[in-house]
Amino acid sequence: MKVLTHSTPVALWQEVVHEAEIACDTALQHELEAYLVFLLARYINKPEIAKQTMGLELMQALQVNARAREAALQGVGDTCLLFSGLFPKLAEKRSVKISYFVTLGRGAYHAMSKTSNDLYSCLAQQFVSIMDILQSIRLQAQQIPDLLPFEAYDLWNESGSQRALKVLKQYSNATPISVLTNEPDSCIIKIK
Repeated sequence: MKVLTHSTPVALWQEVVHEAEIACDTALQHELEAYLVFLLARYINKPEIAKQTMGLELMQALQVNARAREAALQGVGDTCLLFSGLFPKLAEKRSVKISYFVTLGRGAYHAMSKTSNDLYSCLAQQFVSIMDILQSIRLQAQQIPDLLPFEAYDLWNESGSQRALKVLKQYSNATPISVLTNEPDSCIIKIK
């Protein structure tokens, strides 16, 4: 286990995110990485987010005036990203799949995007890659998979999560078959 030595919370989160990107063979664009670092720093002391009902939050966000809508949608997207990445077992406790949070979060960020290349559009497109990084952060000290085989398959099949595919391969040498197709990621650089 690596010891982190940076003096500020933002610097610590930046190092943690960078290590997780390496573990996931992924390098986020600078803007996405910075957004994720500041998201983690902003929400670290807000345990009350676990009580939110995201479907209801999204419905409410879509019904408020334009000024309040953007902040509410950002809150939904950010919370869904944290739920799917750092707290994937919360989905099971709420009798939903992790992909439920992926769909809501992507939708919230997409609703905020003004162009196909702005930050929120990239967050919507790269939601699963960022979720994978967050799940990697969560599990850096563990050696056993956090997803059961069917959970890993569902998450990989429904969202294209490369981390879920790696977890699935820890259980079996078989090659899974996807029934869905995924669009290529345009805001991410894959490291080979």
